[in-house]
Amino acid sequence: MNISVVIPLLNEEESLPELCTRITQVLSSAGYSYEIIFVDDGSTDGSWKVIETLASANPAVKGVKFRRNYGKSAALNVAFEATQGEVVITMDADLQDSPDELPGLYKMIMEGNFDLVSGWKKKRYDPMSKTIPTKIFNGVTRRISGIKLHDFNCGLKAYKREVIKSIEVYGEMHRYIPVIAKWAGFTRIGEREVQHQERKFGSSKFGMERFVNGFLDLMTITFVSRFGKRPMHFFGLLGTIVFFIGFVTAAWLGMEKLYHVYHHLSARLLTQRPSFFIALTTMVIGSMLFLAGFIGELISRNSSIRNNYLTERKLGVN
Repeated sequence: MNISVVIPLLNEEESLPELCTRITQVLSSAGYSYEIIFVDDGSTDGSWKVIETLASANPAVKGVKFRRNYGKSAALNVAFEATQGEVVITMDADLQDSPDELPGLYKMIMEGNFDLVSGWKKKRYDPMSKTIPTKIFNGVTRRISGIKLHDFNCGLKAYKREVIKSIEVYGEMHRYIPVIAKWAGFTRIGEREVQHQERKFGSSKFGMERFVNGFLDLMTITFVSRFGKRPMHFFGLLGTIVFFIGFVTAAWLGMEKLYHVYHHLSARLLTQRPSFFIALTTMVIGSMLFLAGFIGELISRNSSIRNNYLTERKLGVN
């Protein structure tokens, strides 16, 4: 099978028939074999009934229904496990992603030798209250991840089958699939300018809180990717530095006190100096950070997935 189209959705009953028809027309006319996987993320409208109707009329249509709303990451992760196509393309169900882009994304993966291609909605039809925070979010993500994409959160993305079978998407990490893929060793990440269309039905399911949550998720995925298997390298180093600063400060204050006592000079008691307590607190914090790294290392060493590594090819090895 050439293409698997994955569509997570929440209360999009009005747009599904048109979306399915357009995808079918585009992929059939291009001669691709395909499947369309709808994931109903706990819709409260008639979305699932629409999916059932579409599946009965088109054997390429498949569906998964959650009992409640788990989020887009959960929907994508379940759909990724079910895909069979050589190339997996995700898109939103609100008709803001054009099905006409599917053949171009497929060719970039198969002919351009990319692992992942992300859409870039250069011209958007969203209000300023959404576009400005999005630009800030994308700029911060570019700088931290080192991946030169203009639109990390674009729902229209294409992946090699190997990529989506090698990564796990959880929480709200769907925004950072390119980052997750990069840390998994899939570094051939490209971008394609795609058309952004105005929403025809319903309203957006995302609020401003997604930008705060997105920043926190970025910190999480960056830390886990770099130090998930070696927490001591982060906490141990940081704890050692903090403890050393506190120790040197305390030692300096102690030697200064001894100097004054030896030369019979007046000096305040150490317990009357705020800097002494700051030094002690710093030493305690440093020790706690070091112990956190040590405990994290013990947990990592005893994890059942501590030696799970992705291999690209094997030669003469089972």
